[in-house]
Amino acid sequence: MRQPTLPVKKMTPLGMLTWLGIAILGASAVGGIAIHRGESINSLWFIVAAVCVYAIGYRFYSAFIAAKVLMLDATRATPAERLNDGRDFVPTNKWVVFGHHFAAIAGPGPLIGPTLAAQFGYLPGTLWILIGAVLGGCVQDFVTLFFSTRRNGRSLGQMARDELGPIGGVAALVGVMMIMIILIAVLGLVVVNAMKHSPWATSTVAATIPIAVLIGLYMRNIRPGRVLEATLIGVALLLIAVAGGGWLDQQPDLRQWFDYDGPQLALMIIAYGFAAAVVPVWLLLAPRDYLSTFMKIGTVLALAVAIVILNPTVKMPAVTQFIDGTGPIFGGELFPFVFITIACGAISGFHSLISSGTTPKLLANETDARFIGYGAMMMESFVAIMAMIAATVLDPGVYFAINSPAGIVGKEAAEAVAKINSWGFPVTVAQMEQLAANMGEASLFARTGGAPSFAVGMASIFASAFGEAFLSLWYHFAIMFEALFILTTLDAGTRVGRFMLQDLFGNIYPPLGRTSWYPSVLLTSALVVGAWGYFLYMGTLDPLGGINSLWPLFGIANQMLAAIALCVGTTILIKSGKLRYAWVTALPLSWLVIITSTAAWEKLFSPELRVGFIAHAKDLSDKLAAGVLPPDKAATAPQLIFNDYVDAVLTAFFLVTTWVLVLDTLRVSYRIATGGAHPPSSEAPHEPSRVVEDWVRD
Repeated sequence: MRQPTLPVKKMTPLGMLTWLGIAILGASAVGGIAIHRGESINSLWFIVAAVCVYAIGYRFYSAFIAAKVLMLDATRATPAERLNDGRDFVPTNKWVVFGHHFAAIAGPGPLIGPTLAAQFGYLPGTLWILIGAVLGGCVQDFVTLFFSTRRNGRSLGQMARDELGPIGGVAALVGVMMIMIILIAVLGLVVVNAMKHSPWATSTVAATIPIAVLIGLYMRNIRPGRVLEATLIGVALLLIAVAGGGWLDQQPDLRQWFDYDGPQLALMIIAYGFAAAVVPVWLLLAPRDYLSTFMKIGTVLALAVAIVILNPTVKMPAVTQFIDGTGPIFGGELFPFVFITIACGAISGFHSLISSGTTPKLLANETDARFIGYGAMMMESFVAIMAMIAATVLDPGVYFAINSPAGIVGKEAAEAVAKINSWGFPVTVAQMEQLAANMGEASLFARTGGAPSFAVGMASIFASAFGEAFLSLWYHFAIMFEALFILTTLDAGTRVGRFMLQDLFGNIYPPLGRTSWYPSVLLTSALVVGAWGYFLYMGTLDPLGGINSLWPLFGIANQMLAAIALCVGTTILIKSGKLRYAWVTALPLSWLVIITSTAAWEKLFSPELRVGFIAHAKDLSDKLAAGVLPPDKAATAPQLIFNDYVDAVLTAFFLVTTWVLVLDTLRVSYRIATGGAHPPSSEAPHEPSRVVEDWVRD
C-alpha cells in the first residue's frame, strides 16, 4: 500500500501576506546587520533576524523535509510503542520529549563558541549561526532522529555499521570515542579558567555537588515522589550558594580554602569526574541534570526578555582586523576557523548521539520528530545568538582584555592594556580594576575560555534590567549557570565513555562488559578520566591559555562527528530511492568536509606558530636547544612539545576518519545507484500504530 504522508495545507491569502511580511522583516534585519558600519547597532536587530529566519526555516524548509524527503507517517508505530518496556522505550508526550532533548543537547558550546568567535566581529559568527543552523544543524538533528526511530532507536555507530558496512562502522565508533575525550577536556578547561583564583566562583561551583547529592537522596529516600519539593529546595540552595560565595569571599580566613591556580583546579575536576562516573546515577548525575534543566531554561528565557526590554547596543565592530588570522584569543583566519569555533551554535555532531540515543526511544508519534529534532536545534541556535549579543555588548577593549591570554598581551595589567590599545580598542587599567571590583573578582585580565566574558556581558544585561546593586551576584550566578552546563556534560560524557569502553572490553573478557561489575566500572572510568584529564591538565600549563589549541581541536572533532551523521543520512536517503533529495544532507556534508579538512590541514602544517601544531613544536624545540628560553618556560617546554605532537596526531586521525567515512559513503552510494552489491537497509518493518486514533491496517 502507498505510504501515508503528512497532509499539505493550502495557505490562505492572509497566511501568504503574513509570511511575506515575516520574510521582508527578516531580510531587512539580516541586511541591516550585514551592511551596518556605524559606531554601534541595536541588538534588537539580532533578535528580529533570528526569530524571522527560524520561523521561515521551520514553517517551510522543515515542512518540505518532513513531507517530501522523509515522508513522516503518523500511522506507523514507533519503537517506543512497539518495544515499550517501561524503562528505555516509553511513549512520551512530545513536550516532555522536547524538554528532555533540548536539555541533553544544549551544553556550553552555544555559549562559549560564539563568545570566542566574536574576535572576528559580530557579523561572520551571527550569519553562520543563522544559516548553518537552518540548513545544517537542524537538518542533521531531524534526519538522524527520524532514521534512528525507523531503526528501533539504534545509535549512530550502529547505523553506520549497518548502512555503510564494517569500514565505516568501525571508523564511526572509534571516532565517537575520541571526540568524547576531546569534548570533555575542553569543557573542563572552560570551568577551570572561570574558577581560577576566584574563591567566590570556586566555592559556588563546589557547593553544587553536595546540593545535587542531597536532592538525589531526598527524591529517592527521604521524600520519594515529592518532585516539586525537591525542585524548590534545590533551586533555593543553588541561589543561596551564589550569595554565600560572596560572603565567603569577604572572609580572609575562609577564602584561601577556595583560591587555586589552573593545574590545582584541573586535578580537582579530574577527581570529581572519576567520582561522578562510579557513583550511582540517581545520587549525582540525575539530580544535577534535573536542576540544571530548570536553571538552563529559566536563565535563557530571562536573558531573552532582558535583551528585548533593554535593546543594548552592540559595540564590537561588524568585522575586526583579526580576520587575517592574527587574533589574540585563537590563531587562524576567518575561513575556516569561524565555522570551527562556533561549532554547536550552528551544527553539532554531539547532537547526533542524542538524536540516536534516548530521544528516538521516547517518540510516541513519528511526526513529532520534526518539532523535536528541527525545533530543539533552532532553540539552541537562538541561545548562541544571545551569547553573541552578550559578548559584543561589552566594550571591545574590555572583551579582549578578558579573553586574551597573558602569553599574547603580557602578564602585567599595564602591559596588557597598552597592547590592546595598540589594536585600536581603548581600555584602561582603572576601567578593568573597577569592572573586576563590580563583579567581585580580584582581576579579569586573561580569563580565557569565553565563560568569564560571557558572564560579564550577561551580568551587565541582567543588572541593567533587574538591579545594578547586584552586579557581582549576577556575575557569579552566570558563572554557576555555565558551570552547571559544563559539569553536566562532563560527568554524563564520562559515564557514556565508560559504557563504550565496557562494550569494547566485553569482547575480550565478558565480565568487563557488565556495567554492574564494579572492577570493570573502576577500570574503565579510570581510563576515560585519565584520557580527558591529560588534555585538561596540559591545557592549564599552556602559556597561550589552552583554548588556543584545544578549542579548534574540539571544533574539528565535533564537526567531524556531524559529517559522520550526514554520511549515514545521505546513504539511507539514496537507499530509500530518494536520490533526487539527497542534496538535503549532501550539501551540509560537503561544506563540513571542506571546512574540517581545511582546518585540520592548517592545524597540522601551517607555519604560523599559533596555528600549526608541528610548527609550534619545532619552534619550541629549537629555542630549547639554543638555551634562549627563560627558566620557567624551559621547564614546561618539553611537555608542551610533546602535547603539540599529540594534538597533531589527533588532528590527523580526525582528518583521516572523516575521509574514510566520506569515501565509504561514495562507494556505497555508487553501488546503490548502479545496482551493485551493498549492505541492505536496516529499517524496521512497518507496523500500524494503535496510539493514534486514525490508525489503519496494512
